[in-house]
Amino acid sequence: MEDHHIGKWTDVTPVASLVAPAERRLGVLNRAPVTLWLTGLSGSGKSTLSFTLERALLNVGKAAFVLDGDNIRCGLSSDLTFTSSDRMENIRRTAEVARLMNEAGLIVIVSLISPAAEDRRRARNIIGERFFREIYLSATLSVCEFRDPKGLYRKARTGEIASFTGVSAPYEVPQEPDLELDTGIISVAECIERMLCLIE
Repeated sequence: MEDHHIGKWTDVTPVASLVAPAERRLGVLNRAPVTLWLTGLSGSGKSTLSFTLERALLNVGKAAFVLDGDNIRCGLSSDLTFTSSDRMENIRRTAEVARLMNEAGLIVIVSLISPAAEDRRRARNIIGERFFREIYLSATLSVCEFRDPKGLYRKARTGEIASFTGVSAPYEVPQEPDLELDTGIISVAECIERMLCLIE
């Protein structure tokens, strides 16, 4: 079967837009866009904070969009599994989409467990150091497992889910995140306020 991965093609050339990135930013936000990359264990609050922040930004007239892990898995990455190589590809795809949305002038909020430090580093490189902000939701495993909003920890403990981050697969804690939020202690409102400060 022929491999259609674009990286294999030698006759594909990017085409430059007639609109400069700076023009888009000034036209939409009057500021540089940013990608907030929320990482943490399942149940740490990534989706809750992402969609709450999106609502808060839109309420004050700032264009924002959430790239949520489950939503990405239902569309863009519906062909991928949860092997380490497929996780890496899922993160790469998400980062490429975030980069394009930043070029369009949007604030992007990514909600992905993204357990491997190397994968997060690649995402930072794709999006660009200037636009990438890593936010580590550091709620403990016990807090996340107590919440267990999707019942995933229970299934992982009984062996129904293999290679589950925090239980049977590792999570590499960010060493120097741009922001750390312990959602087991800090309220949603306070987390949102701190993220808004990071954007500003």
